[in-house]
Amino acid sequence: MLGLKLPTDPRWVNIVEKNIDEILTDHAYCEQKAASTAISLIVSFPEYTELVEEMVALSREEMGHFKMVHDLILKRGNTLGRDRKDDYVIQLIKFFPKGGSRTTQLVHRLLYAGLIEARSCERFRLLSEELEDKKLAEFYHKLMISEAGHYTMFLKFARKYGELEEVNKKWESLLEYEAQIMKDLSKKDSIHG
Repeated sequence: MLGLKLPTDPRWVNIVEKNIDEILTDHAYCEQKAASTAISLIVSFPEYTELVEEMVALSREEMGHFKMVHDLILKRGNTLGRDRKDDYVIQLIKFFPKGGSRTTQLVHRLLYAGLIEARSCERFRLLSEELEDKKLAEFYHKLMISEAGHYTMFLKFARKYGELEEVNKKWESLLEYEAQIMKDLSKKDSIHG
């Protein structure tokens, strides 16, 4: 369903289980960054009314997810750690060239956002199926469903605002590129790394 070209190495879950507190901190910041992306799209493209309305709802939802993860961190007797750079996202955003028309820039940002949500969904599915901590597995199952909806929303908007055939080609190329990135990842205690 997600169209990802390279699935996450299942051994990544072993890294997660050994470093769950680090993963939860990284996850909390991923949710905060997702909310920031939604707000940034509103600021950058205010003339797209339907997109703005969806991004308002998404920013609220993502901050709700941030709160859920933060509450979980606190419940485990910890505090939110410091944010770290996300090597996955840093490498991913190098794919499309800078510049182009506003529409092109919008489509590229929507495709990036859609792919990040798709990979998060895939990772949350793995956690929901493989974590030994069943409460945490259930937590990730609920978030997985939400991430799938976000992925399809971003892709829908990219196809709506861009030329369909061109957007589909860009999406396929981005998926291929992302698979190459993933070959070197799945070795760190982070949601995408």
